Amino acid sequence: MEVRSSFNFVAKRYHVSSEIRSYLSENGFEVGVHGLYHDGKLYESKETFRNRAIQINQYLADWGAVGFRSPAMHHNLDWIHDFNIEYDASTFDTDPFEPQSDGVGTIFPFMVRGNGDKEGYIELPYTLPQDFTLFVLMQERGIDIWKKKLDWIAEVGGMALLNTHPDYMNFGDIPLRNEEYPAAYYKEFLSYLQGRYKGEYWSALPRDMARFWRDFSSRETPVMMNGIFGKKPAGQTG
Repeated sequence: MEVRSSFNFVAKRYHVSSEIRSYLSENGFEVGVHGLYHDGKLYESKETFRNRAIQINQYLADWGAVGFRSPAMHHNLDWIHDFNIEYDASTFDTDPFEPQSDGVGTIFPFMVRGNGDKEGYIELPYTLPQDFTLFVLMQERGIDIWKKKLDWIAEVGGMALLNTHPDYMNFGDIPLRNEEYPAAYYKEFLSYLQGRYKGEYWSALPRDMARFWRDFSSRETPVMMNGIFGKKPAGQTG
């Protein structure tokens, strides 16, 4: 089974060409907006947020993106309604090492309902520790924590969402530089997932997960579900 990811770009921190965005989209990947800058100031005031939200919405439209993730995982789930998005991915189930460490306490997506003219959006918390936390901050030298958490998520039928950063990965044979870890760790994790849980999970892009969960949340009649690990949603492949 092939794995496709969402690439979230900081719109004004570096140049993001239309060619690279088209390449990713045409090959089955997703493109999302990761803020305008990575300066920690997006939520410093309502005025700052609203001014940046106008520009962020323009990038969302220009890029054909439907998802947002805040730099440094900062979040205000009420303010995020100002974005024209289907989902946000700026939270986590639990992570005491984040600057804003208030976890949402769930390994499932959830609906953040709007009010008035705000429709609401799906929140997708990450449920596996970020690579920076494990390998740069905590200096782990293996993926045992990823595997142990994944096994538990699979056992209870939850969503496994992992944030990784290619700029922290060392893809060559040269010695690790400061704030790097071997890209082989990520490859090993994907091999473990695909080997141990072959045929038991739905490998979904964030936008597909958000759309499925919005439909699931809107049903008036409660239904039983097998979770993200388990039977695939009707009509979905992969």
